[in-house]
Amino acid sequence: MTPSSPTPGNLVLYKQQPARVQDVDGDKVVLQLAEGGTKRVRPKDVAVLHPGPVADIRGLDAGAGEIEEAWEAFAGESLNLADLAELAYGEFTPATAWSSWRAVADGLLFEGEPDALVARDPDTVAAERERRETKAKAAAERKALLERLGAGRMEPGDEAELAEVERLALGTSRTSFILRELGREETAEEAHRLLLENGYWDHLANPHPARQDAPAAGAEGEVPDLAGEERQDLTHLDAWAIDDAGNTDPDDAVSLDGDRIWVHVADVGAVAPPESPLDEEARERGATLYLPDGMRTMLPPAAVERLGLGLTDPSPALSVGFRVEEDGELADIEVVPSWVRVTRLSYEEADGRMAEDPLAALAQAADRFRDRRHANGAVAFQLPEVVVRLVEGEVVIRSIQELASRRLVTELMVMAGHAVARFAQAEDLAIPFATQEPPKGEAEGEGLLWAYSLRRLMRPSRVQLSPEPHSGLGLHAYAQATSPLRRYHDLVAHQQLRAHITGGRPADRETLDQRIAGVGERVRALRRSERLSNQHYKLVYLLQRGEWQGEGVVVERQGPKGRVLVPELALETNVTLPKTTEPGAVVTLQLLGVDLPALEPRFRAEEAGG
Repeated sequence: MTPSSPTPGNLVLYKQQPARVQDVDGDKVVLQLAEGGTKRVRPKDVAVLHPGPVADIRGLDAGAGEIEEAWEAFAGESLNLADLAELAYGEFTPATAWSSWRAVADGLLFEGEPDALVARDPDTVAAERERRETKAKAAAERKALLERLGAGRMEPGDEAELAEVERLALGTSRTSFILRELGREETAEEAHRLLLENGYWDHLANPHPARQDAPAAGAEGEVPDLAGEERQDLTHLDAWAIDDAGNTDPDDAVSLDGDRIWVHVADVGAVAPPESPLDEEARERGATLYLPDGMRTMLPPAAVERLGLGLTDPSPALSVGFRVEEDGELADIEVVPSWVRVTRLSYEEADGRMAEDPLAALAQAADRFRDRRHANGAVAFQLPEVVVRLVEGEVVIRSIQELASRRLVTELMVMAGHAVARFAQAEDLAIPFATQEPPKGEAEGEGLLWAYSLRRLMRPSRVQLSPEPHSGLGLHAYAQATSPLRRYHDLVAHQQLRAHITGGRPADRETLDQRIAGVGERVRALRRSERLSNQHYKLVYLLQRGEWQGEGVVVERQGPKGRVLVPELALETNVTLPKTTEPGAVVTLQLLGVDLPALEPRFRAEEAGG
């Protein structure tokens, strides 16, 4: 039997490690520790393994011994550490005591304290062995899985394990055990990288909308029939809906009636009044999401089918009428529910008719309005724009051409927004007004350099329920109101306008403020989704054309690197530049690689002609 109280020379157990009792000082035991040094502890903090004397606690290893045989001899019975050591090793020494205790501490065959052990019964041992084997097998499989995934060698059946990495890549989870065990950062970017390395995702997989909590699909649901309300018949006027070729949600059209301009807008408010199911669906989404692989609509397809201008004959509209004075000011503004008969044109088709009326006359009025805006400080700059589409697995990028027809439609829609804001002001009607403060400074450079510099100085626009100037447009009041099929703030403006002009009860500012609360942030998240998705597919475009080479314009330089704009892709990126390259220089770019998870291309740059 081992003594119950420690005395000098004893081998004791302290925090699962061997120690030698050097001295007993009153109510403290002085221990010599295996790793060196001494420590004063309470007697109850140690358990005596062997009475000693122990000269040196280093090298206390008596080997494996016959522990299994000793267990079989005592199975189901009680014993102490001395009994176990003598049976397993043939003697009870400090070394055999420590080795025996290690077998006890393992927990498979024995349990208890040094002076009161129990040899576990065979059934319990068998169950524990099975549990350990299962655990060891699982650990080996986990190790093999991690080795495969770390090397990018996913095997059939590994997909289920990678689901947790996918959740992190999509932003629906913030952790990943696999990334942690691989020693990699637990970030969405790193998760994306691991999925690509293992072929779980291909390059077309776009995680950015999910990370922004964007809707996974377009809206669905029923659309009520139009109410039988009185509408002004404008079907005698030619009305033109001018959009990009292939547009599927035409929500505005224009007409000319003598010197009077009409901008007709899809009358969504007629079937989506406040607090209706359609209104709630649109409010939850905030806007239609346009992605290279398709759009996720704010309203159900039936809304576009019934209300899209030119998709039914005649089409119901909310029409904004006004005249443009010689000085560019708008006059005689009115807003009416109407019937219109619409012809659809692409920008290219309309561009071929710009010398003919009514487009020529509309262009003259638009020029007067634009000149007035510019005189009031409107900001106008042009940077390259492209349309990015995914077509049967291939990314297609098309430059947006600067066409007179496109400029005309843009100006007419700004006119309509200004007219609606003026109308709401005059009638003391609360609607979502768009405002913008002046740029933060003066832009520098010329051409693309100036446009790039100015864009960085522009302040974000804001939506609020009282009108203030929109500096970027050079207008003292403005509201977006021409896209109610795809923007919720436009729909709210229509709901308020309709209620006012049809004798209903428009919402007051407090009620309206509550209705649009949070919409702005949702819309900003959608726009981030679009921006990041376009960047993603631009990089996929480069990957699909591995030897890509093109030109870029240096728009900013900081040390050895510079910001380069690639006009044909409307792509901005940081590139290491030749020492003598200055802003404004054109450089030849050779693609070196793409880090898709980081949304970063890598180029080699040389001065064009160098």
